[in-house]
Amino acid sequence: MELEKLKKIIVQVLSVDEKEITLDTTFVDDLGADSLDIFQIILDIEEEFDIEIKHDDAEKITSVGEAINKIKMALANK
Repeated sequence: MELEKLKKIIVQVLSVDEKEITLDTTFVDDLGADSLDIFQIILDIEEEFDIEIKHDDAEKITSVGEAINKIKMALANK
């Protein structure tokens, strides 16, 4: 469920094919995201899931799988 929502966010921000996105996909190397793209993705994640991701944690997110882990941790701590 989280992965499907995250894929929609990534497709919307980066205009990539959803089929390109797996848990191992990296935002910069695989999808060509820059720092502003990643910032927008984090903001959209926070809004979509009604969570807050700390700035320090957000900076460490480099792949889709890491983003999913942060989402799950934040939802568990709500």
